Amino acid sequence: MHPIYRIIDANLNRASEGLRVLEDLARFYYNDQSLSEMIKQLRHKVRKNVEICREMCLKARDSQTDVGVKVSKKLTVDDRQSLEDLVSANFKRAQEALRVIEEYLKVLGEYTAAKMYEGFRFEAYSLEKEFHMMNLPEVKKVKLDTDLYCITGEEYSAGRDNIQVVESMIRAGIKIIQYREKDKKLLQKYRECLKIRQLTKEAGVTFIINDDIDIAMLVQADGVHIGQDDLPIEKVRELVGVEMIIGLSTHSPEQALDAVQRGADYIGVGPIYRTFTKKDVCEPVGLEYLEYVANNIDIPFVAIGGIKEHNIEEVVARGARCAALITEIVGAESIEKKIKSIRQKMKGCVNGV
Repeated sequence: MHPIYRIIDANLNRASEGLRVLEDLARFYYNDQSLSEMIKQLRHKVRKNVEICREMCLKARDSQTDVGVKVSKKLTVDDRQSLEDLVSANFKRAQEALRVIEEYLKVLGEYTAAKMYEGFRFEAYSLEKEFHMMNLPEVKKVKLDTDLYCITGEEYSAGRDNIQVVESMIRAGIKIIQYREKDKKLLQKYRECLKIRQLTKEAGVTFIINDDIDIAMLVQADGVHIGQDDLPIEKVRELVGVEMIIGLSTHSPEQALDAVQRGADYIGVGPIYRTFTKKDVCEPVGLEYLEYVANNIDIPFVAIGGIKEHNIEEVVARGARCAALITEIVGAESIEKKIKSIRQKMKGCVNGV
């Protein structure tokens, strides 16, 4: 029995299993009939169109002596941390398996069948894009799910530059960092953002850029944050595309509801207290607006403006799961120790301590 049939058999199973995982996700988790049906049809085509060697594949199958089983048990490379990981892994599993089938069918002289499986592979690529677009809101929520939203502010950073501050934030386990520098020249901001994008990408940290949409696009940041007086969110979306996160500052219930309707991925809620880190900031909105958002707005939000370690507990108590502290963190003698201390207070408040 030619060993190639064993290779084809194993990869038929891989492709079918990967597609079945995705089919069930589309069917039972997302309740998407159309996508579920398309994946099911592809799975059946993958299975059906090997009649030329089905019997040979079955005869060649030998799961008991497969040396790859022991290797697979030892490795943890197939760990799944999120639905995004699950989707990506199973599409890659199916696509790689289809490529293997395609190549080995050529070796067997079955060129027509090989080209058919090449078509199935490209069909899987298209389905992956469909899945990704459907899962995009969930992906964004995962990127925004954190307790502390850190913002740069070099003039308050006790002589440290933004890169040093960002490195300290990352070491402290911060998962969202916004670059905000109003007065620097564009080239200087661009160079800093390039470096911060590299640091955040390596660490799996969400990187947001304030106002500078052009720089956010150039460095491929995860998102951009805009204010009420900046470009309309619809026009920003046209520029950055559907995958980039857009955050919008809001100062009232009306603005919060408007932001949701116009497609913001998250909103800033504030300033909660008086703040001096922005020159054109409005009057404090207070804790009542924060409480309104916590009870009425479904998209992620971050409380911001004048928040310090000494008042973080009352901010959390009024519904904030995520808060932004600027001078309190960037100006601390030890950024890592300050973040740890703030997190302990936030956690204690949530747990009722």
